[in-house]
Amino acid sequence: MKFKTIAGTAVLFVAAGVTASVTLPVFGSEPPAAAAAGASTPFTSFEAEAGTTNNGASTVSLTASPTTEFSSPALEASGHAYVRLAGKGQEVWWTNTTGHPVTALTVRASIPDSTTGAGLHASLSLLVDGAFRQEIPMTSTQSWLYEGNGNYNSGSQNPADGHPRAFFDDARALLTGAPIAPGSTFSLKVGAADTAAFYDIDVVDVEQPAELPQPAGSLPITECGASTDPATDSTAAIQRCIDRAQSEKRTLWIPAGTFYVKGTAGLHASGITITGAGVWYSTVYRMVPLPNPQPLGAIFDLTSARVEHFHLDANAIGRATADGAGGGMDTTGTDWVADDIWTQHTLSGFWASGTGGTVRNCRVTSVWADGINLNNVALGTSVGRRLTATNNFVRGTGDDATAINSVAYNDYGNGPIRYTPMSDITFSHNTMIAPWGGKGLGVYGGSGQVVSGNYIADTARYIGLSAGRFGVNGDDLVSATLTGNVVVRSGGNGYNQGQPAVHVGNGGDGQNTGTVTGVTVTGNTITDALYDAVGFSTSSGTTLRGNTIISPARNGIVVAPPFYPAPSGSALITGNTLTGLRAGVPAIINNSTGFTVTTA
Repeated sequence: MKFKTIAGTAVLFVAAGVTASVTLPVFGSEPPAAAAAGASTPFTSFEAEAGTTNNGASTVSLTASPTTEFSSPALEASGHAYVRLAGKGQEVWWTNTTGHPVTALTVRASIPDSTTGAGLHASLSLLVDGAFRQEIPMTSTQSWLYEGNGNYNSGSQNPADGHPRAFFDDARALLTGAPIAPGSTFSLKVGAADTAAFYDIDVVDVEQPAELPQPAGSLPITECGASTDPATDSTAAIQRCIDRAQSEKRTLWIPAGTFYVKGTAGLHASGITITGAGVWYSTVYRMVPLPNPQPLGAIFDLTSARVEHFHLDANAIGRATADGAGGGMDTTGTDWVADDIWTQHTLSGFWASGTGGTVRNCRVTSVWADGINLNNVALGTSVGRRLTATNNFVRGTGDDATAINSVAYNDYGNGPIRYTPMSDITFSHNTMIAPWGGKGLGVYGGSGQVVSGNYIADTARYIGLSAGRFGVNGDDLVSATLTGNVVVRSGGNGYNQGQPAVHVGNGGDGQNTGTVTGVTVTGNTITDALYDAVGFSTSSGTTLRGNTIISPARNGIVVAPPFYPAPSGSALITGNTLTGLRAGVPAIINNSTGFTVTTA
C-alpha cells in the first residue's frame, strides 16, 4: 500500500484488498482534468445553482444516490441541481462574464404539466441590469412522461400513471434590444404576466450568433415554393429543390426562417451540400398531426452529403410512433459531413453509418432517444468504418447521448440480415450532459474504437461511459481505447441496479453473452460516481491504468457489481489513484472467483 500527499489529500494507488478512510463531498466537486475534456462550444453555460437567488427562490440539489429507479428533476438536471422560482418576484441572476456581448439565450427549464398531460404554456421574464427586457415563452408540451409502477420504458402521457420523468426542455430566445454587455447582469424573474405555478431553472446558455450569408451560386429552397407559413407543407417544394440541386450540382440554401414539413417520409438527398443561415436562423420543422398513425422516417435521409448551419425541430411529444417521433438525420455513404447542425425534439439526432463520415460542431438537445448513434445499419447499409464524432454538445437525451453501435444481425421474420463489424470509430472531445434515459457514451462492439477527451456528466439512470456489446444481436467488442475522458456525477439506479459510472464487459444491457476483450481504459477522471466508480462484468484482457477516481458514493472498482455478472474474465489494474473513499469501504472488490484481477 502506497500513499502520497497532493494538496493535503491522501491519494491511494489501488491494489486488491486496500481500503482508505479519506472523506470528500459525494456530489458537487469538479475534476481536475475537466478543462481539457469536452467540446469547445460557441455558447457559455451558466448553471442556475451558480447564480444568485432573490425573493425566496430556492436551490434544489441531489444530496444522495437514488434509492429507487424513479426519476426527479434534481436527478435529470445538469449538475444534479436547479433553482426553483415559485412565486411572483422570485428570480435568479448572473453576471455576463463571457467577455463578449450576448444576443441569444437558451433556457433549460421545467414548468408544470397540465392535469391531462397535454402540457401548459407560460412565459418567464428576462431582465437585463435589473430592467425588464422581454418575455421568454415556455411550454411543457414536450416534457413530462410517466412511468407507472416501475415501467422504466413507458412513454405514457397520463399523469395518473405516476412517477414522472423527462422534466426539462429548452426554450430558445433571440434578444430584443441591445445585447447584454460584458459585465452586465441578466436574470430570470417571475413577473406579473408569468403564470406557471413554478419554474425550475437548470441552466442558461448564452451566445452571440451571426446570421450567415447565402453562398454564391446556391439554390434557395424558396425558389421552388418553400414557405415559412406554418399552414403550408413545404415537403414537396424542398424535395423539388433537392432534386434540382443534385442535377445542377449546386449547393442547396435554406434561408432564414422556419420551414415546415408535414409528410411521413421525410426528405432525401445524395451527394450535395445543404447549408443554412445558422442554427439560430434557419429551421426545418417537422409538424405532423398527433396522434401519428404510422412510423416516421427521419426529417432528412442523406447519402454522401454535406449538411451545415441549420436547425432541426419537431412537434413530437414522446418516443412512441403515436407521439410523432421520427429521426432528425439518417445518414450513410462515403465521406459525408454534418457540421454545425442543432437538432431538438426528434427521435434521434444522428443515426449514421457508412465510411469516412463525420459529425462535428453539432448540438443535440432534448431529443427522445439517442443523440449521436454511429452504426452499421442506418439507411440499409451494412458498414460502419472510419466514422468520427468530434466537438459535439449533447444534452437531455431520452436514450444514450452518444453511441458506437455495431450490430451483428437483425431478423425481421425472414431470416437474419448480417452486417460487417464496425471498425476504427472515433469519439473525441464531445460533451454529453444529463441524458435522462440512457448512457453518456456507449461503445457497443467492433474493433479499433477510440474514445478520447470527452466530458460526460450527470447521467440520471444509467452508466456514464461503457465498453461492451449490445444485446444478443450485437457484435463482439474486440478492441477499444477509452482515454483522457472525464466522467462526473454518473451512474444511475435504472432497473434498481445501482449502475457504475464506468463499465467494461458484456451483460450491461441485461444480456450476459458474447465476447468483450482488448479494452484499455487509461488516463480518465471519474468524479462523484453515484454508486461504484468502475464496474467489470464478463470481459478479458482489460487494462485499467493511470485513471483518477474521486469520491465515489459506493465503491471504487468492482468486479461483478450487482446485476452485472462476471463468471469469467481478466483485467490488469495498475497505477490508478483513488481519493475520497468513504470510511470502511473497499477500494476494489472482486465478487467473481472466475475473474482474474492482476494488480501492479
